Amino acid sequence: MRRPGPARWVWYAVGGRLPGRYREWVLYDATCPTWVARHLLRTAVPLVLVSVPIVLFVPGPLWVRLCGLLLGWLVSAQFAIFLLHDSVDHRVRKAGYPPGHAQAVRDAAVRAVREQARARYDSRYR
Repeated sequence: MRRPGPARWVWYAVGGRLPGRYREWVLYDATCPTWVARHLLRTAVPLVLVSVPIVLFVPGPLWVRLCGLLLGWLVSAQFAIFLLHDSVDHRVRKAGYPPGHAQAVRDAAVRAVREQARARYDSRYR
């Protein structure tokens, strides 16, 4: 599995498609145990790229610019959480996998743990 370099990762974070050689990494990125944190980090990259020029070049009091940015970040975080599964599934589909593949991989990874928990529950309460 090849990981993209910093420039390609930024391109990927802002919505770009990676070359086919990174296909396995895209699936790993969407299915590893930290996939939610990775998604939120990817969501923050475009916000940082937009926030720096706003703070530096938009006229007006600094507190107004910072409050506006904070509100924008909060709304963006809300949408990133609401669209979490669809956004990650779209990235995986762009890498060439079928729709719903990332969720199926995540479900398979935790299936054994859930079955053990269900067996413990059944043995204790039934």
